[in-house]
Amino acid sequence: MDRIAILKVFIDKNPNDMFSRHALALEYIKAGEHKISIDIFEHLLEIDSNYIGSYYHLGKAYECVSDQVKALLVYQTGIDVAMKLNDQHAKRELMAAYAQLQDEMEG
Repeated sequence: MDRIAILKVFIDKNPNDMFSRHALALEYIKAGEHKISIDIFEHLLEIDSNYIGSYYHLGKAYECVSDQVKALLVYQTGIDVAMKLNDQHAKRELMAAYAQLQDEMEG
């Protein structure tokens, strides 16, 4: 059984397993299925908006499908959540991704 299938089984058995949802979205990114990963990350963040690591990867997935505006919004939301959670590492990572994308859009 491949990783995607295994993770789907884990999620079916425990729908509140955010780690498995996050891992599933990352597997879809590896497979080049960015739209599917976006759907999974969006659903994950609807369930748990504090799952901070998903904001970075969701933003990158939006960049891969050429939706830079949505990526910036996701990064900004993640920055806000990181500030609320006092997660300085995530805040710095998201701020860097936001700034880099803004520079690319302006340049």
